[in-house]
Amino acid sequence: MALVECPSCHKRISSLAKSCPHCSSGLSGDNESLNRISHIKRTNQLMNQSFLAMTLFIAGVVLWFWGGEPAEGLRANIAGICFVFGFIGYLIARIRIVLHKRKSI
Repeated sequence: MALVECPSCHKRISSLAKSCPHCSSGLSGDNESLNRISHIKRTNQLMNQSFLAMTLFIAGVVLWFWGGEPAEGLRANIAGICFVFGFIGYLIARIRIVLHKRKSI
């Protein structure tokens, strides 16, 4: 008997359990394929977060230079916020992707 990760809630459970005691998810004997599917889903979530952050970053740059001149007033504030949150969000998402890829399946 070993402790394995539940593919649904990611909590540790017995490898002999028929269902997860935490989330009541039914487990079959093929936990390896469920773990792979869970890993792929998490990778897709992280890639979507990265894409969203990059979109926010680009929106900030476009707002800043819309009309050929640097923004002023409220438009500058909104563009700056989009730019900063997009940049920081993108960096965090990419770091999480790298750490996720290091984790073995």
